[in-house]
Amino acid sequence: RSSYSCCYFVLPCCFFDFHGKYSRRQSKKTQYREYLDFVAQVGFVCGFHVEEDCLRIPSTKRVSFVGKSRTYGAAERARIDQQITQFINSRRTCAVATCDRRVGFNHEKHCGDLCTEAGSEPPEDETKTAGTIWMPGFQPREKVEQIRNCASLPRDFVDEVVLNVANLLLNAAPQKSCSDKQGGNMNTWNQGESLSLREVAEHLNKETLKKLKSEYGGLQTLLKNNHQVFEVLNGRVHIRDWRKEKPPSKTKPEVKRRLSAEAFKTRLCWFFIHHPDGCSLPSEACPYAHGTEELR
Repeated sequence: RSSYSCCYFVLPCCFFDFHGKYSRRQSKKTQYREYLDFVAQVGFVCGFHVEEDCLRIPSTKRVSFVGKSRTYGAAERARIDQQITQFINSRRTCAVATCDRRVGFNHEKHCGDLCTEAGSEPPEDETKTAGTIWMPGFQPREKVEQIRNCASLPRDFVDEVVLNVANLLLNAAPQKSCSDKQGGNMNTWNQGESLSLREVAEHLNKETLKKLKSEYGGLQTLLKNNHQVFEVLNGRVHIRDWRKEKPPSKTKPEVKRRLSAEAFKTRLCWFFIHHPDGCSLPSEACPYAHGTEELR
């Protein structure tokens, strides 16, 4: 609806309608196929010649739609825009009816044919505003989207949080002496204890928590981003033990094996630098560099 010259590409993923989660209406199709048909229908209603394609990507949801040309002339824009408004309103009516049915109220008669085709009349006030707004309450995404997955936080801040949390986990466990630090002795390397995210948060200062709260996922996202050091499972934080990690599969495609090899020892080993017992793996087995001289 942004302009007559607009073209589009869409890769449907999560099952959502205009006003909430998409509700299934056909049991003979898979949920994915039914949703794809709905997304294609949106393109047809908007007056596009809709083309379907399957992308060559490693995903179970890889069917895409492309709209490169219109089925109507530029002079018919007002009529098509009204048709789109009616379609959106028909979907809203169905969404409300589905919600009411879940609490025991039967709206089948009220919903009628609105669920099938864009032929119903929208409320009068919304018909008048069809040419000035896309749909009531619609808010387009900002042109510049703020990155809030902890990736844009200052490196010094992230390093400080990682070190504090790691020390917290290490100090929660009885200290063990390390007799074979370089060899990665299985019996002496201190893996620390596991703590819940709540327990970890209670040991961080208010200023740190306030900065993390403005990020999506907060503390959990920051710890998961630091995959080398931590493992977060079922809401509990563990120090990652690289001795337990599965070795790279020999059956991987050649391209993936090559990429994995190229990433070997491109970053310093956090455990070699900060862990009181050093790294649990010997230098030749660790995917990270034990000192700057090993960096690639």
